[in-house]
Amino acid sequence: MPISDLIAAFTVGLLGAGHCLGMCGGVAAAVSMGTPQNQHKLPFLLFYNGGRLLSYGLIGAIAGGLVAGVVGVTQITQQLLWLRLAAAIMMILLALYIGRFWNGLAYVEKVGQVLWKRLSPLSTKLLPLRSPMAALPFGMLWGWLPCGLVYSALSWAAVAGNALDGLLIMLAFGLGTLPAMILVGSAAEATKNLLNNLIFRRISSLILLMYGIVTAYSVYNQLY
Repeated sequence: MPISDLIAAFTVGLLGAGHCLGMCGGVAAAVSMGTPQNQHKLPFLLFYNGGRLLSYGLIGAIAGGLVAGVVGVTQITQQLLWLRLAAAIMMILLALYIGRFWNGLAYVEKVGQVLWKRLSPLSTKLLPLRSPMAALPFGMLWGWLPCGLVYSALSWAAVAGNALDGLLIMLAFGLGTLPAMILVGSAAEATKNLLNNLIFRRISSLILLMYGIVTAYSVYNQLY
């Protein structure tokens, strides 16, 4: 797998951090505030985010493995290019979403609500978090939260070519989101204000938009 794919996945997570604050920031803040007063918050946040990354890796491995299996059985490699084109288009839509130019991905997130309605009640059984290790399964559960940013990264993992590469792409994406999630849990107000700043979000979205357009153009040339 080209290292550029991992860098791109990391960049999506990093530049999409403002969106992460809206979707998962409240959970990270709750983890931080809900820790016992006589214990440091950082270990809880690290285990919570570690669990979240484990879920991302699992989802990526499943998506990458399934698509690779279908391509291997059918021997239709041309379809993989079409899927990469779809992933590039997903990146473009994500850029428009992050920059608040267009909120179409909100409808995609609603699709995931069906699964989330079944999983979210389990979170109440994991609270309160009495130890850092208890935050690990809590983070794994919240890793399945419906999120357009995650779905966009997952579309790249699906066309990675195999389960391992799909897992690596989602882990790279998760690592990109990590700084923002750790900082929001630690109540770094200056960082939160920056990530939520409209100018920052739009600059980030334009970078992602250019990457998506270049990738789509590259795949289109291979198809035609």
